[in-house]
Parts: sequence; C-alpha cells; structure tokens
Amino acid sequence: MDRTRRKRNAQRRRLGFNRGLRTNLLAGILITAPIGITFYLSWLIIGWIDGKVTPMIPEKYNPETYLRFSIPGLGLVVAIVLLILIGSVTKGVIGHWWVRTMERVLARMPVVRSVYGAVKQIFETIMQQQSNAFRQVVLFEYPRRGSWALGFITGQTQGEVQNLTEDEVVNVFLPTTPNPTSGYLLFIPKKDLVILDMSVEEGIKMVVSGGIVTPPDRRSEEEKTVRRVAPAAGEHKTIPYEPSVIEPVEPDEDEDEEEARPVRSTGS
Repeated sequence: MDRTRRKRNAQRRRLGFNRGLRTNLLAGILITAPIGITFYLSWLIIGWIDGKVTPMIPEKYNPETYLRFSIPGLGLVVAIVLLILIGSVTKGVIGHWWVRTMERVLARMPVVRSVYGAVKQIFETIMQQQSNAFRQVVLFEYPRRGSWALGFITGQTQGEVQNLTEDEVVNVFLPTTPNPTSGYLLFIPKKDLVILDMSVEEGIKMVVSGGIVTPPDRRSEEEKTVRRVAPAAGEHKTIPYEPSVIEPVEPDEDEDEEEARPVRSTGS
C-alpha cells in the first residue's frame, strides 16, 4: 500500500509540474508574441522606408557617409520632414498654382487621370477630419434572414443609386476575415441597420480575430434589457423589433378537412 501511495504521489507531482510548465509557457507566449510581432512589423516598415529614402539623400548631407554604421529610422524621419515641408508649401499661392498645373497635366492622360482621381477622392475622404467614413459599426442581416454580419458605414449614398430608391440608403463596407482590407460594398436602407456602440477599432479587431476577440458591452444595464432585434422567424423582418408582427401561422380549414377525410380503399 505504501508503494502504491508513493507512486500516486509521484505521478501527481509530475503532472502538477508539467501543468505548471505548460501554463508558464502559454503565459510567456501571450505576453511576448504581440510585443514581438509589433516590433518586427515596425522594423520591417522602417527598414523598407529607409531603403527607399536614404539612397536619395546626397552623400554630402547623409550622416551615414561619415559614420561607420547605419542609422535606423533616418529615412522615416527625412520622409516625415519632407511631407511637412510639402504641406506647408502647397498652402501658399505658388503651391496652389503648382498643384493645379499638375492636375491639369494628369487630366490629359487617359489612364492616369482615372487612377489619380480615384486615389485622390479616397484619400480626401479618409483624411478629412469631419468625415464620417469608418466611424460607425453596424449590424445587418446578411446573406439571409436570421444571419448577421458586421460592417462599417462609409458614408451617405448619393447620386443615381440614392435617386433610384425611395428609402434612405447608406454605404456599408462588409470586410472579410481575417483580411479586412478586402470586402464588399453594400447599399442598405438605414432602417435595416443596427448601429452598435463599439468603436471602429474594436470592430476591426473582432473581424480580424474571426470573433475570438469580442469587445465588452459598455451600455448601461437599462439599455441592455432593450431588445432592438426580433427573434429569427423565417422570412419575417427582424428590424425594427415588432413582436406583434411575428404570429404563428394557422392551418387552413380546407386542408384540415381534406386531411380528416377517410381514404377509401380500392380493394378487389
């Protein structure tokens, strides 16, 4: 009996030691992996910018000419200073004239003008401080009733699309998982959207992680009790929440009578 007890105690200690090692290993991975990946990606981006910008610096003004080692981040600093100078110059009269001249030159090029116009419009929409692009996270039914998808409002629908519809339509970007840079552009009536309280950053994290990272519900306890979406019931609308709309389907009286009729046998 003593031998069996000692064996059991040794096995328990061994299992506890192994579990402790596994727990510590997982804790170390959870702490170091995000930090290491972040530093690695930052290093790659800085190195790529340095490789493109640093060779453009004249040797006379390049500090690496007089040093025996390279300076990491030198190209990034030069690029930021150059962008600041370009922004300050374009605010003046000469800068406006130069920009208008370049735009007129690009407008005469058949393919380049389309690319330039699209890229300029995208950057103006994203960089504009008063823009509502990617400022709201919404929930909507897709691709069928009762199935929900997470999207981002990119703006109010305008032009021909809005003029052809009677509803107030908004542009919704439906990202893919785990790459949110690709997705689908949907035009959805505003009344069919559920605007969420989570931030855009939290919504992007949820999309990238495939739902593993779920942001907490920061609403008040009173707001949590309010149902904004009706339960799924076939093709019935779930937005807005109208419980009285979803009613059980009553069987037809004619069908009941036909089922109640006895079936005559045709015996020989």
